[in-house]
Amino acid sequence: MEKHSAPAVRRRDRRGRGIRGPLLPPGAPAHRTRAQVFDDLVLDVVELLERRWSAQLSGTEFAVEEVPPSDPAPWESDGVPLGRCFPAESGQPARVVVYRRPVELRAADDADRADLVRDVVVEQVAHLLARAPEEIDPQYDGG
Repeated sequence: MEKHSAPAVRRRDRRGRGIRGPLLPPGAPAHRTRAQVFDDLVLDVVELLERRWSAQLSGTEFAVEEVPPSDPAPWESDGVPLGRCFPAESGQPARVVVYRRPVELRAADDADRADLVRDVVVEQVAHLLARAPEEIDPQYDGG
């Protein structure tokens, strides 16, 4: 009578070497995820705007979300929004949200993505403060 033993559990890759370690050290620039790099772009723009508009933006929250919710606002009839602003109400602070995936899909390269992030944040802050984007950021080109 033959005994059937349980199959051996593989604890290493098929060549038997196992995982050797991370591909990139934590300090390397490529170690950061695309989402982390995008967050940094938004924070850089927010820091620039807060230097000039700190009193008006006091308490305003800035956030990055992957994609917009599937229910568009009544005034959003032309495609997927790149960002939204929500005025302060009912004890909630004002909020500016940038949607990462739609912005990344529209950007041709890293420089274009940085410019687009800047434009989106400036436009949303301008809408929030009821001012022209050019007044919020003199370098705004709206392109």
